[in-house]
Amino acid sequence: MSTEATTTVRLSGLARRLVDDAVLTAEDARELTLAANDQRTTLLALLINADSVSADTLAAAAALEFGLPMVDIQALDLNDAPLDLVNESLINRHKILPIFARGNTLFIATADPANQLALDEVSFNSGLAVEPVIVSADALTTAIEKASASQSTSFDDFGDEDSGVLDGLEAEAANQEKAATENDSDADEAPVVRFVNKILIDAIRKGASDIHFEPYENNYRVRYRLDGVLISVASPPKSMDRRIASRIKVMAELDIAERRIPQDGRLKLAISKKKAIDFRVSTLPTLFGEKIVLRILDSAVTKLGIDVLGFEPDQRDDFLVAVKKPYGMVLVTGPTGSGKTVSLYTALNILNDDGRNISTVEDPVEIRVHGINQVQQNVKQGLTFATALRSFLRQDPDVIMVGEIRDLETADIAIKAAQTGHLVLSTLHTNDASESITRLSQMGVAAFNIISAVNLVMAQRLVRVLHKCKHAEDFPPEALLELGYSEEEIEDGLTLYSPTGCNGCNQGYKGRSGIFEVMPITLRLKDIILKGGNALEIAVQARSEGIIDLRRAALNKVKTGFTDLTEMNRVTKD
Repeated sequence: MSTEATTTVRLSGLARRLVDDAVLTAEDARELTLAANDQRTTLLALLINADSVSADTLAAAAALEFGLPMVDIQALDLNDAPLDLVNESLINRHKILPIFARGNTLFIATADPANQLALDEVSFNSGLAVEPVIVSADALTTAIEKASASQSTSFDDFGDEDSGVLDGLEAEAANQEKAATENDSDADEAPVVRFVNKILIDAIRKGASDIHFEPYENNYRVRYRLDGVLISVASPPKSMDRRIASRIKVMAELDIAERRIPQDGRLKLAISKKKAIDFRVSTLPTLFGEKIVLRILDSAVTKLGIDVLGFEPDQRDDFLVAVKKPYGMVLVTGPTGSGKTVSLYTALNILNDDGRNISTVEDPVEIRVHGINQVQQNVKQGLTFATALRSFLRQDPDVIMVGEIRDLETADIAIKAAQTGHLVLSTLHTNDASESITRLSQMGVAAFNIISAVNLVMAQRLVRVLHKCKHAEDFPPEALLELGYSEEEIEDGLTLYSPTGCNGCNQGYKGRSGIFEVMPITLRLKDIILKGGNALEIAVQARSEGIIDLRRAALNKVKTGFTDLTEMNRVTKD
């Protein structure tokens, strides 16, 4: 955008008010006005999406500029909101919420009264005149979620007719007559069906990684794992536990009549014409019913690129060097849910081109990627990691990924593949990088095979990222020294932050990022491994070579204001 074009824009309306209130500079206001015109949107919508000006400030300015009342929507009782007058798709698309109807007038809460298209569509669909009132964008988003959830997840009106429909649904599913169920329009309208669909869609919108459906003796609970922490989101009646489980098992094509043994499956939910989200489904019989956990699998997360994973610059370079070598082994270690799969698939996406033959064997295949030959382990049929690896080696592979090295047979074949011109990526379940080497030794892999095959070992965890509402907090120097900071760092001045919490975040956090220990196997480390050195000796040598461990990586994230000390202590040890 040229300076000349920017300076010719005449400021008026909301842009002028924001400049007069010292919220924006004149230059910024002109640039944003031009950008809004180019994108065919409103200045308010642009600022709300950019998240560069606080929602409350924008709401106050809009109320004054448009001469409309500003309402604290959190103070309103939305239980009687006329949600049935406006289609849910309009509410979510335009970020508006009907809050009150009087006569032929419908009052709509909005953060952007300049969006005339939204007001016209609501008026057309409801058949009523529309009056907008201004609310904060953050508060409006929360109110829409709560109102939609309360409308979709209520079982108060669950009557005998619906119960009969669901009984029929469960009986059909038990006999594997799923086709008839899918064509039953009454079943599609059943409250349980709506409830499950709503839970899945809300989980996607909120960025949850897992959904837990949990039956107990006297109650039933649904929880999301948001940013690595479980939170309760719904408590349907205990009497509905079997029906909820049946609905999920129908969607995942599992045996609905089998409640005595665990089952695993997969389901796909279309959220638009061009995008669908996969869920990995796991059922487990408990004392009071079947617990069901759904893992949300979004292949888009692996296409974001290596720069968003959270590496330190040196760690990123070491990782890229290792995965771009023509042969050898790269091991990633960490507990379940630490992001190992995303890291490995990020590497595979870097390598995935027409010139390479890439094959993976996993249990289960979580992320489906075009151009990669993916095999799912099936122990009952004799298809194990080891047998799949043997088959790979007969099919001219360049890159092989093994979901997990669990035994000596798999480790032995993977090591030999890495020694004979193949790049092998895999995972181990250990606490840190140095322990991965000793774990291989404990499995029975000879030290000389380890040093000739393994190029790099990486340990990782996921920490929650502080939201912009964070606040600075003072800590005694003695406490900071005890946590691991050096005297030089403290003397130079440390500004550490703690979570605050607002409508736009999850208890002060929003999103997660990785912390890593990236350990290339150097000549000195090879010497220690060959002599039978233990994990402590390997770790000490790695530190002397400048390799930072998970604790130090977390301290660096805290130091830069990325996360806080509580989160650091949650995922790392002293």
